[in-house]
Amino acid sequence: MTDAQTLIDNRPPSVAGLFLQRVEETPDAEAYRFPVPAGDGSEQWRSLTWGQAAERVFAIAAGLIDLGVRPEERVAIASATRVEWLLADLAVLCAGAATTTVYPSTNADESAFILADSGSRVLFAENAGQLAKARAHRAELPDLAHVVLLDGAPDEDAAADGWVLTLADLERRGAAYLERHPEVVKKNVAAITADQLATLIYTSGTTGRPKGVRLVHDCWSYMAKAIAATGLIGADDVQYLWLPLAHVFGKVLTAGQIEVGHVVAVDGRVDKIIENLPVVRPTYMAAVPRIFEKVYNGVAAKAREGGAAKYRIFQWAAGVAREYARVTQENRRASGRASAPFKLAAQHAVADKLVYAKLREAFGGRLRACISGSAALAPEIGYFFSGAGVHILEGYGLTESSAASCVNPGEMYRTGTVGKPLPGTEVRIAEDGEILLRGPGIMRGYHGLPEKTEEVLEADGWFHTGDIGELSDDGFLRITDRKKDLIKTSGGKYISPVEVEGRFKALCPYVGNVLVIGAGRNFCTALIALDEPTITAWAREQGLPHTDYAAVIAAPRTRELVEGYVAQVNEGLQRWQTIKKFRLLPRDLDVEHGDLTPSLKLKRPVVEREFKNLIDEMYAGAVEA
Repeated sequence: MTDAQTLIDNRPPSVAGLFLQRVEETPDAEAYRFPVPAGDGSEQWRSLTWGQAAERVFAIAAGLIDLGVRPEERVAIASATRVEWLLADLAVLCAGAATTTVYPSTNADESAFILADSGSRVLFAENAGQLAKARAHRAELPDLAHVVLLDGAPDEDAAADGWVLTLADLERRGAAYLERHPEVVKKNVAAITADQLATLIYTSGTTGRPKGVRLVHDCWSYMAKAIAATGLIGADDVQYLWLPLAHVFGKVLTAGQIEVGHVVAVDGRVDKIIENLPVVRPTYMAAVPRIFEKVYNGVAAKAREGGAAKYRIFQWAAGVAREYARVTQENRRASGRASAPFKLAAQHAVADKLVYAKLREAFGGRLRACISGSAALAPEIGYFFSGAGVHILEGYGLTESSAASCVNPGEMYRTGTVGKPLPGTEVRIAEDGEILLRGPGIMRGYHGLPEKTEEVLEADGWFHTGDIGELSDDGFLRITDRKKDLIKTSGGKYISPVEVEGRFKALCPYVGNVLVIGAGRNFCTALIALDEPTITAWAREQGLPHTDYAAVIAAPRTRELVEGYVAQVNEGLQRWQTIKKFRLLPRDLDVEHGDLTPSLKLKRPVVEREFKNLIDEMYAGAVEA
């Protein structure tokens, strides 16, 4: 730990400084890999070395300076995850300015709010659609001097007054500026102070307007060094980055990469993940639990489609994987060796040939570990992947803590926990069970909201997370619930909906999302959304009408299927936790309908309002507190 602490203590003021060091040390090493269209309609992956990336970053940074952007002024990026996002963000930092992140799925009204609240001077807009959002509210954005298009070209009206220019235009402008002022970018980087604003990330939130989280340059410099100090990644790694870079989880991965110097293969198209994995063949990847749930459900559904015998083999193999993971993790914890009894080891070897090897190959065949964060991963799903040789290291953090506060320590990971604090980060549990964090990664406050800042950030640096948790004797943190999400029934019993929902997701391979309800009621119910591809595949196998999702949901046999899984879940719950009634939703929950945040967290109040009629049906005639 001493070496780790020394590494952290000797960090430079900014991650922009780390970037310049990386370019100087390994200019010819591959930095980024990204897909580009080929002439025949297919795609090819191309690369940028650190030196080549620096040329573009310097040109973009100089272009921003030439546009009048000054230190700590905000520059927004509204784009999906792609290599240009990374280059633009680094350019903003190297110019001494601060990046404002905007999810590309954010509607025009909220995009305008973020641009106005942040006072953004320039906007990198991915395409005409993102430009249209800004243009529709231009009169309300007096600070927004320019929009830079990543794709396409502005129309004549937009180009005429110089408000819109292309990324190529900006890079040419920057290159010309560098000819006149060759040292301007390096001088700007050298002038950056540790407490200078680097990033404004607006929390997606589940209610109300988002709050701008102020993360300074020292947050990212610390994160870069702390991630490297864990030893989880090395210079030879290949990371597959698809997470939204507008979210802090995706953003923090870029800091670690700069410090370590490994390759990042970047493509934010979620529908391309399965296709890209065998091509990229990553050694590690970060994801949110929903991705692992979908993979698990997809594998289970495919096994079921193969017939009863194949499905029985999968169920047997899944059970072996979970048992093997539990036993080996316990033995590693007790003796340092991941051993298993002979019979279990033999079963595992057979299951590996029949099931697990194919699963690992689908991930590219080289995956050492996955990092899971942003929400809770159901332990049963975690144990399944662990036993199958896809090691999921759960971590924990918030936007307000620069994402990474805790992570599981490599081979000694424990499923069901979020690991240990990163070097330099402190964790303690308050009297009411709330998790408190302190360290260099903690935000410097909410932008323009001092009262909101005081509610969560104490004068001595302790940040109130709003999460409930437990610390083991040897420092492993387990998240038990969200402080505000605990349900208290009319009988006075406290229930963790996340725990019940996680158990159901691990058991039912057809579930998309599930919402347990029961606050102030005398029993618990659930709204269950099924995953369309897997449930329609099941309906086709059963000889039911399967082309219309609504018809599948309405079929009595579908309800009987789900009813069976609800009964199985209830068997393992306390009486007051059991789901007494449920309703199937007419569609899966998604970001587009506002049911999920862009980081795929459930917006409970939104879903409850939207499907209030179904909830009322379940409690009709019930005695309520």
